[in-house]
Formats: sequence, structure tokens, C-alpha cells
Amino acid sequence: MTSYVENETEMIFPFDTRELLSKIMEQVMELEGCPYETSVNLLITDNEGIREYNRDYRNIDKETDVLSFPNLSFERAGDFSFAEANEADCFDPDSGELLLGDIILSVDRIRDQAKEYGHSLLREFAFLTAHSMFHLCGYDHMEPGEAAVMEQKQEEVLLRLDITRG
Repeated sequence: MTSYVENETEMIFPFDTRELLSKIMEQVMELEGCPYETSVNLLITDNEGIREYNRDYRNIDKETDVLSFPNLSFERAGDFSFAEANEADCFDPDSGELLLGDIILSVDRIRDQAKEYGHSLLREFAFLTAHSMFHLCGYDHMEPGEAAVMEQKQEEVLLRLDITRG
């Protein structure tokens, strides 16, 4: 399992962001029953940076807390069975890892939301990362039923890591 983290801000978190990403990846992949080693890229930016990405890639000219850019096109969320038939598009030729995609987080929104919800930076960072990881696994939250499934999975991952509110 490989995780790449780039922090283009001045923010220094009171935890190791790469280590946390790796732990979340491990829990999500275990929960989803993914049979492959995986790779994820994480970019930490500010509100201005995430607004640019949101505008350029989603045609939404506003800031947000997290953006997810899946590399895989799932027929069913969490069903990785299609990957081997599409090896050239799905796997890193050097490492053999399944390329899940990219996550972009706004440090400004992490700080603001942690304060707003009354919990730690660690909890907000972990929540947004877990949320994004499930997007990279094909989940969405456009319909109430989808949102409930995604929320339950996110909470399960955070509970497994003992990252609680507060």
C-alpha cells in the first residue's frame, strides 16, 4: 500500500498525515474486501487552491472541504472484480498496485469545521479522508440511501481507528 502526501500550505498538523492516510486506507480496503495493494495521492491545499481545482475540474467556482478524483469506474461501489480485466488502466505497472485516485483537502476548511463541530483536527482530517476514500471506491451520497451507507462506512473506519468526536 502506497500513499503520497503533498502539503502545499504552511500548516503543520499535530499528527503524521501520511501515516494517518495509510491507516485509513488500510481500514477502508479491509472493510471493502479489496484483494489488491492500493495507491492514493493526497494534496493538502488551502481554500483558494481547492476552489481552483473545483472550478477547473468540476465547473463549480467555490471552495469545498474535500475533492475526490477516482481513477476507477465502478459498476457497483466497492466491487473491484472488474480491475484485472482492465489491468493497464487500473494498476501501476511498476508497483502492481491498484491506482485508486487522488484526494484534495482544504486545510482552512479542516480547521474551521473542527472548530465548528467541536472536535480535533485529527478527527476532521480523518473524517474527510475516509469520506474521500469511499468516493475513490465508487460510493456517492446523492440519494439518501447512498448517503446513509457512506456515513455508516465512514464511522466504522473511524471507530476501528478509535478516532472519535471530541
